[in-house]
Amino acid sequence: MRALGYRNYRLFFGGQLISVIGTWMQNIAQAWLVYRMTGSSVLLGAVSFTGQIPIFFLASVGGIVADRGSRRRIVIATQTSSMMLAFALAALTLTKTVQVWHVFVLAGLLGAVNAFDIPARQAFQVEMVGKADLMNAIALNSSLFNASRVIGPAIAGILVAAIGEGWCFFVNAVSYIAVIVGLLLMSVEERQRGASNDSPLANLAEGFRFVSRNRPVHAILMLLGVVSLTGMPYAVLMPIFADRILHGGARALGWLMGCAGIGALAGALRLASRTHLKGLSRWLPRASFAFGAVLIGFAWSRVFWLSAFILLPVGYSMMIEMASSNTLLQSMVPDELRGRVMAVYSMVFMGMAPFGSLLAGVAAGRVGAPWTVTGAGVLCMIAAVIYRSQLESLRGPTRELLAAQRVALALPVEEPRRVL
Repeated sequence: MRALGYRNYRLFFGGQLISVIGTWMQNIAQAWLVYRMTGSSVLLGAVSFTGQIPIFFLASVGGIVADRGSRRRIVIATQTSSMMLAFALAALTLTKTVQVWHVFVLAGLLGAVNAFDIPARQAFQVEMVGKADLMNAIALNSSLFNASRVIGPAIAGILVAAIGEGWCFFVNAVSYIAVIVGLLLMSVEERQRGASNDSPLANLAEGFRFVSRNRPVHAILMLLGVVSLTGMPYAVLMPIFADRILHGGARALGWLMGCAGIGALAGALRLASRTHLKGLSRWLPRASFAFGAVLIGFAWSRVFWLSAFILLPVGYSMMIEMASSNTLLQSMVPDELRGRVMAVYSMVFMGMAPFGSLLAGVAAGRVGAPWTVTGAGVLCMIAAVIYRSQLESLRGPTRELLAAQRVALALPVEEPRRVL
């Protein structure tokens, strides 16, 4: 795990390990709180939509900010803001004054904060480890995220069943202290941002031009967008599967999400073991196709242990697709555009998800959660087939982008055709 050899990354990793556990606890507790108060699949989708739609509209602005300023300071500010919002939700819930509209407002504010946090945090990784170990850092960060995804929902399921949702929100708020302290202890050399010489509008256009003019970048984001829009909102419907279909309640919800997290953790560790980019582009359609197929299997399981088992490959394939996309994009983008391109990544990956969540909630209310998830799985499989049909024509442009960023370091110079 080469990235852990860097002091700054160790501080970041340690703080995030604690904080992300709290984040997953809040995600599960918030979904269950809305479901308990309303029993509505539409509102489950709507609160997820509210929490993520700001990313779609504001991430491009967040990318400009990340390229023009100190990424470390931006992340400190966003993490502090997230902590205050978590304390507010905890206070409302623990005093039993929380209403559904409170959850919607706080979710929307958190989404606005994340629109600035995600591009800055993604771009900041290269400043902590350099490009040579960027793949390892991304994979380790994904491993951390998904290890927390195993622990957090399991704890949340137990706490929600025992003492209610409010304490999950409180624990999440306190957990932000760890990552903020880690960021403050870092020693990071501030870099000059070329983007600051131009107007914000010109900066924004430059980032979108890079994405639109480079077919490999565009194709990766299109596939990711389809998976994000159609497949990933399955998690929004998980309270319905846990309660109405599998009859397990809040504790079952925690275990189901934890199993998906175990699978995703395995996928992240698989990527962390890689030392080069060879073959990575072929993983994208395979993972997307597998993700759709196993989603269909999950949709029609009526046995709890079988559903939990199926969620292992669901999480694994989802993580391979997401983290491989992240790695390839960050390997192809110049540093002066990194924040803006990762903002587009955020818009596609997390910004499309709220539309999918809203659609999933409405569809589940009309045709049921199983048919909704089945349709999502089929669309993911179709998108994977379309991307695979374009793969050969993308090899040349992909090699050119990677060579320009000097990331094909693990392969002999005389064999550039083997990079992907």
